[in-house]
Amino acid sequence: LQNAELGKRAPRWIRDNEVTMCMKCKEPFNALTRRRHHCRACGHVVCWKCSDYKAHLEYDGNKLNKVCKDCYHVITGCTDSEEKKKKGILEIESAEVSGNSVICSFLQYMEKSKPWQKAWCVIPKQEAVVLYMYGAPQDVKALATIPLLGYTVDDTPRSADLPHSFKLTQSKSVHSFAADNEELKQKWLKVIHLAVKGETPECQNE
Repeated sequence: LQNAELGKRAPRWIRDNEVTMCMKCKEPFNALTRRRHHCRACGHVVCWKCSDYKAHLEYDGNKLNKVCKDCYHVITGCTDSEEKKKKGILEIESAEVSGNSVICSFLQYMEKSKPWQKAWCVIPKQEAVVLYMYGAPQDVKALATIPLLGYTVDDTPRSADLPHSFKLTQSKSVHSFAADNEELKQKWLKVIHLAVKGETPECQNE
């Protein structure tokens, strides 16, 4: 259906067995976790996350129907940024951000005098000056975000630090990170050196 017709007439439903993945976020359906839902506006088969929207559809007597994110935006005229505000910055899912990131990997992280802990760190393409930290790659909520702009990078580890570590400092806040090897550390530094100046880095996720 063309955008103008969305919700005005019933769509052709794509059959469940015609797809193996969500037609919006491309998340594969599997027997266990991914229930299939139909968008009542465009007829596409989508996962639960992408069908978590409702809009009034004209062809169904203006009743509220489950629709996919794209149709929701078209029909209601609501934009993504309003959507994101509702979600809150930390609730951007790791998989979503990692899949579209400049760089992502596990790093050891230490704050002040707390012990080192492992964190899944991501710098997303659309916000290449923010470092997101998750407990694990599939987590749906970040533990913390660090806006990198204006931080100073110190990449010489002290004897007490882990070997491939570097620090980010800004006035009183100090964040220490350590990579598993020197190559990974250099990849991160390449991105972070640009991010702290507000420049958009090249993608390192090759």
